[in-house]
Amino acid sequence: MAAPITAVAARVVAGRGVSPGAVRAPLVRLGPPVVTSPDDPAGVDPAAEARRVREALTAVAADLERRARNAEGVSADVLTTTAAMALDPALADAAERHLAAGAPTGHAVTLAVEEFCGRLEAVGGYLAERVADLRDIGARTVAQLTGLTMPGIPAPGYPVVMAARDLSPADTASLPGGDVVGLLTEEGGPTSHTAILARALGIPAVVGCPASAQIPEGTLVLLDGTTGTVQLAPPAGAAAVPATSAPEAAAGPGHTADGTPVALLSNIGTVADAELAAMTPTEGVGLFRTEFLFPKRADRPTEAEQAATYAAVLRAFGERRVVVRTLDAGSDKPLPFLPLGPEENPALGVRGLRTARAHPEVLDDQLRALAAAAEAAGRELDVMAPMVSTAEEAARFADRARGFGLSRVGVMIEVPAAALRARELLDVVDFVSIGTNDLGQYVMAADRQSGALGDLLDPWQPALLDLVAAVGEAGRAAGRPVGVCGEAAADPLLAAVLVGLGATSLSTAARARPAVHAELARFTRLDCLRLAERVRSARGAGAARAAARAFRDERA
Repeated sequence: MAAPITAVAARVVAGRGVSPGAVRAPLVRLGPPVVTSPDDPAGVDPAAEARRVREALTAVAADLERRARNAEGVSADVLTTTAAMALDPALADAAERHLAAGAPTGHAVTLAVEEFCGRLEAVGGYLAERVADLRDIGARTVAQLTGLTMPGIPAPGYPVVMAARDLSPADTASLPGGDVVGLLTEEGGPTSHTAILARALGIPAVVGCPASAQIPEGTLVLLDGTTGTVQLAPPAGAAAVPATSAPEAAAGPGHTADGTPVALLSNIGTVADAELAAMTPTEGVGLFRTEFLFPKRADRPTEAEQAATYAAVLRAFGERRVVVRTLDAGSDKPLPFLPLGPEENPALGVRGLRTARAHPEVLDDQLRALAAAAEAAGRELDVMAPMVSTAEEAARFADRARGFGLSRVGVMIEVPAAALRARELLDVVDFVSIGTNDLGQYVMAADRQSGALGDLLDPWQPALLDLVAAVGEAGRAAGRPVGVCGEAAADPLLAAVLVGLGATSLSTAARARPAVHAELARFTRLDCLRLAERVRSARGAGAARAAARAFRDERA
């Protein structure tokens, strides 16, 4: 184990900046979970202990569901999904087996959880990312069994930067209104739950920083979620910057300094998301993730159920644009009602539009429901398909969607093949939207959930931006809209680069909009073009980011 950092003056450690803004506060650590051992006292009646375990898991799920009801947007979605994991009977069954083999009660839960964690890690991708959630369920269940305090968020009564190995959804969703003003984790990547939720909550965050484990608790730090750096014992003059700034520039349509319009849209996943986002200055929805509508469903939702949900979202936004993404499930994003079988390499498997090869009825149901929702709401919508690789796939989807009466049809650009052949795709669809998270994953051959490969997943990677530029050029040539709905659009300075690369709209979490709006308003369209050229000429992500900052400073 590395020696603790004791000479903290002028020391800086670095990780991945995943939620912008800078905060200055003492560092505290997340409360540790209860540690179990095979030497703990065992219960005399395994059957009775098994009942206690099931009751404890039910209580943990109930607590998570209560937190979900008090949370909003993506936080509520994640908590609901985690509660469902606690109620999985297979987890209780595994604990019962360990109890029957003589394990102490709390340790039987730990063994069962680790058994499932091993399986998830073996699958990799999205499922491996659920390991932290599962271990949190185990820690909470053990605390419930032993009557000890639940592990979780410190509340010292003053602002703090909280450090942890990683955060569970329950921990992160408990942050609003508390003392934590910044997050620092040893693990995690730019698309981990911690990163996504930190951005949604507007809390500056740095992830993937192993050196943070060596920082003594109580050290004053300046955490910069934009640069990914953490300065220990910063000088008195070191300034903290709010996560969102320039609210005076937040209202009204997005635009550059010379008035070039850039639609600033919202990413949503539920009706509640839609209702909250619709009350903000957003110009519409750039990404409606429909798969989050039914996370616990064992059966396929009916057309009527889907249509009612889609219509509610459309009504919330009146005449504003709403782009609906058809189900992005399968492979490393499994849904119980969409059986596709195990895959050796899920990230490259049957996912998104590809699921329609085996289950065309699921896509047809959804398209019919979307058409019915549009008719019920008395307005049009835009529909796009995920994981499209070829013009033939795009054409088949477009024909299918238009056959159900949906007139504005697009596709996601998430794989390099689609980016490189964007001109052909735009011959058959009305618009494209770039998912920078997946596009970055596939162009760099780096699992988007991997903290160890976080540097390759940096959205400032010039290779990723080259592909965005190829799509932008295709859009300009075809006279068709090119949106960006990945996390890259939420980085204010990178947003200006994306516009220079050809993006005509940017879709982000609602909290990111003010800063993006303000930054865009500082640059003319010509500035954005020059900025994009300078960034693309850089040799790496760090150099690209530095080049962009230098360009901004030159214009200040």
